[in-house]
Amino acid sequence: MSKPPFLALPAGVRAYRMATARGEFAVHDTGGAPGAGRTARTVLLLPGFTGSKEDFIGLLEPLAQAGFRAVAVDGRGQFETGGPHEETAYAQAELARDVHAIAAVLDAERPGPVHLLGHSLGGLVARAAVLLDTAPFASLTLMSSGPAAVSPSQQERVRLLLSAMEIMSMPAIWEAMQELDQSVGSAGEAPYSPLEAEEASAAMEEFLRRRWLANVPAQLSATGAQLLGEPDRVGELAALGLPFHVVSGAEDDAWPVPLLDGMAERLGARRTVVAGTGHSPNAERPEQTARALVDFWLSLRTD
Repeated sequence: MSKPPFLALPAGVRAYRMATARGEFAVHDTGGAPGAGRTARTVLLLPGFTGSKEDFIGLLEPLAQAGFRAVAVDGRGQFETGGPHEETAYAQAELARDVHAIAAVLDAERPGPVHLLGHSLGGLVARAAVLLDTAPFASLTLMSSGPAAVSPSQQERVRLLLSAMEIMSMPAIWEAMQELDQSVGSAGEAPYSPLEAEEASAAMEEFLRRRWLANVPAQLSATGAQLLGEPDRVGELAALGLPFHVVSGAEDDAWPVPLLDGMAERLGARRTVVAGTGHSPNAERPEQTARALVDFWLSLRTD
């Protein structure tokens, strides 16, 4: 579970519900940025399993300062977006169509393709979206998101969670997860950085609890199954010819770093390892992560 570095929205960032052809989605939006020219200067950020738009909160200000409009979204069934209670609503193809609907709104507001970034599970959804149709997208960044199903150790944790959801309430599972985290640390992440430790306040813990309880269980079940059974689609992805960027921390239990290195090579992608971070470089060292993202996107400019 990713933990935001802080909760207060940076100046100029707006929280609202974006209306699309496929429903409303809760977003954090930095607004317009000048000087787009012919190249997209809009970034769409998709969070991971049990995550939310807040996981990108540390990226918003540096991306806006670099001239990008950054839009972080709660996907269908995540946190403040909500969604149906049927697992079929969260099939990967449905989530990919949601991404296209959001991209269509962004294009209508500011014409041009969008730089798409997916963290962890969000990376699987992002690649499904570009495989559906590349036209709305200028590039794809896969952050801490690998070529196929998560590692065996993470599969064990996901199966444990899915089994618990069959017999326990969401509040009861939260309490159990808190006890587990206290004894072994957060699953799939490196130990908290000093900044995160300082921010582990009552307000932060309440936010994490509220976010967990707001997740639609059917969404967790459906996307958890995707993490367990995702096929390797890197060959399909490489054939698209999009610019790719593979970003990760120096350690990752969900998809081991050598696996991500290999995926980047197969994609012909730029490869960035953010030192001193684990599964969530976007939350653990957002300034460094933002610099790497901006360098990649600016390298694609032709105007």
